[in-house]
Amino acid sequence: MTTPAQFVPVSQLARSARSEDAVAKHKKYLWPSVTNYFQQPLVADRGEMQHLWDVEGNKYLDFFGGILTVSVGHCNPKITSKVNAQVNRLQHTSTLYPTEHIVALAEKIAQITPGNLQQSFFTSSGTEANEAAILLARMSTGSFDVVALRHAYSGGSALAKAVTAHAPYRKAGVISVGISHAVNPYCTGTSGNIAAFIAEPIQGVGGFITPPKEYFKIVFKIVKKYGALFIADEVQTGWGRTGKKWFGIENWEVIPDMITSAKGMANGAPVGLTVTTPEIAGSFQGANIATFGGNPVTSVAAKATIELIEEENLLENADVVGKYFRGKLEELQAKHWLIGDVRGMGLMQALELVKDRKTKEPAPEAATQVMERARQNGLLVGKGGLTNRLAKYDRKRRHDLATHRMVLLHCCPTTISDFGDSTVVAYIHYDRASVEELFRHWSHHPHGLVGIAVDCFRGLGHRKRWRT
Repeated sequence: MTTPAQFVPVSQLARSARSEDAVAKHKKYLWPSVTNYFQQPLVADRGEMQHLWDVEGNKYLDFFGGILTVSVGHCNPKITSKVNAQVNRLQHTSTLYPTEHIVALAEKIAQITPGNLQQSFFTSSGTEANEAAILLARMSTGSFDVVALRHAYSGGSALAKAVTAHAPYRKAGVISVGISHAVNPYCTGTSGNIAAFIAEPIQGVGGFITPPKEYFKIVFKIVKKYGALFIADEVQTGWGRTGKKWFGIENWEVIPDMITSAKGMANGAPVGLTVTTPEIAGSFQGANIATFGGNPVTSVAAKATIELIEEENLLENADVVGKYFRGKLEELQAKHWLIGDVRGMGLMQALELVKDRKTKEPAPEAATQVMERARQNGLLVGKGGLTNRLAKYDRKRRHDLATHRMVLLHCCPTTISDFGDSTVVAYIHYDRASVEELFRHWSHHPHGLVGIAVDCFRGLGHRKRWRT
């Protein structure tokens, strides 16, 4: 069975000189806006599959995965061996020189995307992917306006922030001309000519908001009525996270005009994808290059990740393990009044923590406490939602019962540090053994609800590899 991470008393979380130096220099040389988790920031040292170690040598079961990005395990040898070989052969050329690697990746994506999404443009992040999609939509339709959803998160650039509907990410410098936000998950029309409608199939940062089955079908008809393009933002939901399907939007039986993605696509290598039909891609006006997008190393990492998901049947694993995990979370909800809701799909699950189940009053302090207590017990999770009352966990493809789905948890208030948040989020890819380890670890703890927030990704076929 999996070797469990050990309980780490608060007293032992005191930083070593090495850790203190890293935290001090982080404050000195990085922007103050680059925040860290935990009262005492965790300085990571190394990772191996589902585990992470800090510089003090403490071992953690990582259910966060670098914000839903380590989709098949830290330093997975099936990925890193190919990446290392490519680094030693050819690392960079730009898109001005075609390589076999970018072509092979684009061909692979064309084989697994729905409909006629056959042509790709690669960048280095989800922000850039969304920027490219909106730019292309405006060129293709001749219209300018974009409709997004409340609670959406689209990235950190000026345009992406305008599309984002979270106050903490829109404090200043955001120009929202031509951007409208519809209430989610209600259907709405528009009075003008719009270029695109962009939405996450399941809103990640927004709190794992999962729309009803018919929602996107109705929205799609409205979007097409006004001559706009439908953009599915699959930065978090893509690559099997929701189970059975490669992309989240496929669960709503809608074929989008464009898909954007990033994060788990390359298991940690910086990547961004905007894929669309040949007709829409052909409407791009002017020259177009990418310095880093689709570079040989990233292309190799992404293709290797996709192939691993296929070879180990992780799409099915996300569904099987996700249902098992969801059942366990609902059992926790029945035991703990502060769990107001459990939601998500596949291995993208969430727990909402509330002070009162009837009023749904957020419990941000509880979410923060869950995060801190989880760390002390050797588990890394995250938080999200409008008030950060959600506990999110995602682990992509590594344990028997884990798939590459993210679990988002909304936590109720109990006694937590003052983070002002009520959501815990974790991204990890685990198998059933890892999920069971988590629940065993927390079953006798007064704050056992932390176990609910664990997100398991994939790993049905990784039983041996994930066991040490």
